[in-house]
Amino acid sequence: MARTSHMAKARKTPKFGVRRHHRCKRCGRPRGYLRKFEMCRLCFRQLALRGEIPGVIKSSW
Repeated sequence: MARTSHMAKARKTPKFGVRRHHRCKRCGRPRGYLRKFEMCRLCFRQLALRGEIPGVIKSSW
């Protein structure tokens, strides 16, 4: 309940642009957010390992 209300609040445009708070599009997590992919690090890792994000591969050296 709390997470869904916070997600709805984050979707609205704030009075001032500085107050914008990023949340993951899939799970709503507020921390560990990657701006380029608009998701948190956990969701990014899951999708990258499954190969569902184009152009992202696991590095090895």
